[in-house]
Amino acid sequence: MKRIILSGGGTGGHIYPAVTIARELENVEPVEILFVGTPNGMESRIIPEEGYRFASIPASGLKRKITFENVKILCRTAGSLWKARKILREFKPDVVIGTGGYVCGPILMAAALSHIPTMIQEQNVIPGVTNKILSHVVDRVALGYKEAKARFPVQDKCVYTGNPTRPAIREAKRDESREKLGIRPDDFMVLIAGGSRGARNINNAMLGVHRHFRDTPGLCLYHVTGTRDYGNVLKELGEVDERGYYGSSSRIVDYQHDMPSAMAAADLVIYRAGAVGLAEVAVRGLPSILIPYPYAAEDHQTYNARVFVAAGAAKMIEDKYLTAQELIQDIEELHNHKDVLAGMAEAAEKLGKASAGADIAHMALELAGKKGER
Repeated sequence: MKRIILSGGGTGGHIYPAVTIARELENVEPVEILFVGTPNGMESRIIPEEGYRFASIPASGLKRKITFENVKILCRTAGSLWKARKILREFKPDVVIGTGGYVCGPILMAAALSHIPTMIQEQNVIPGVTNKILSHVVDRVALGYKEAKARFPVQDKCVYTGNPTRPAIREAKRDESREKLGIRPDDFMVLIAGGSRGARNINNAMLGVHRHFRDTPGLCLYHVTGTRDYGNVLKELGEVDERGYYGSSSRIVDYQHDMPSAMAAADLVIYRAGAVGLAEVAVRGLPSILIPYPYAAEDHQTYNARVFVAAGAAKMIEDKYLTAQELIQDIEELHNHKDVLAGMAEAAEKLGKASAGADIAHMALELAGKKGER
């Protein structure tokens, strides 16, 4: 039985692809999996909940300016490498896979120095600093976007796979999902979501959108505010009933536990442009209005969104220009021009890579089989 370490942390965009890859590995053959993350990151909670073993090492990124804090970080990095080597000696992995975040640095560097096969998965068009550095020492780089290859210093290791998506996202059925969520079969459903914590600018703009479309026949605005802004949205709108309905055409929820059903039920989505969310949009063949988060590292969400816009799969609104009127105009245009909507859906589906998780799993197992050859 092959033993595999997966490492990623800091954000859901690094953690959930790792979980998806783990599930795909288990679908191929029996494997023993250990996740490595930081002791206080999201991964320390999510990974045990997913049923996997978890080990932690301290890790943090360098500041962009020369500071005393960077000296302390470098000292901690030396300790992290020692801890990573200890984990490798005890677990004896056949391959180590990183999906992003500072924690990948120590464990993948230690693995490469120990002649253990290594691989990273880069979700975005603009690679993270850690992954660009690690590309010098790992054996493979699995790319979520073809466009990312030119941005890696070592390109011959890069393989375009697409970003892995959960089977539940791909398999959810439209009619069943609408019945589960209480959405009428023929309504034009717009799913609005800015991530688990929400997106304040999107939530603020949506206040005017809800007021404009209130009681519009044949329309459902399904707005996932995130837990942080939910109370404020309810307060600003007023007249939201106990089930979350604002008039007959808007539904306000704080958190959507069953996102596969929400996406399967949707005709159009209004999203940020994180790589994982866009991969799910693509495999569902969903038209989208994208509002990239402007403070993402190196503005990578804007570059992700541009791929979808260039393909004809999405419209994009820059966060600084986001208004209720902009959203109203786009929603009305797409609602009234079903041919345009269908073209966007077809373009989105062409960007999807339903086999990404399985392809990455097979690549990792192929590397694991070469452990003794290094």
